[in-house]
Amino acid sequence: MKKSLDELIKELKEKNIRLTHQRLKVLEYLVNNRTHPTVDQIYKALKKEVPSLSKTTIYNTLNYLSELKLIKVVAIEDNEARFDGDTGDHGHFKCNSCGKIYDLDMDMDKCIPENLNGFRIDEKIVHFKGICKRCLSR
Repeated sequence: MKKSLDELIKELKEKNIRLTHQRLKVLEYLVNNRTHPTVDQIYKALKKEVPSLSKTTIYNTLNYLSELKLIKVVAIEDNEARFDGDTGDHGHFKCNSCGKIYDLDMDMDKCIPENLNGFRIDEKIVHFKGICKRCLSR
């Protein structure tokens, strides 16, 4: 579910989470940049505006926001974590050519194989890899 920055701030306040300037800037960046950024991308984008920001602070903030279920970690590649401000059920598609990750609206309830009947499913992660329309048209 795509939440506004105000809705996320309200959730943090309700959970008695301290709203530091750096934490708010990272959260604001994720809400305003639905590009599934990496830590490096967030760091480069915010460093000029928040000179005291470190990559460690970003890692810690993202891990904490993920634990609070306010953001999702998108781990399509083993060596690369991306971050998503949309915590609703949806899938992802990663272009092998340009590296962009697209959100996929899909009915996640239909993504349960029959041979998992009787199992408890705690998380559903669906992602596809291939070449996006933009790269194919080049």
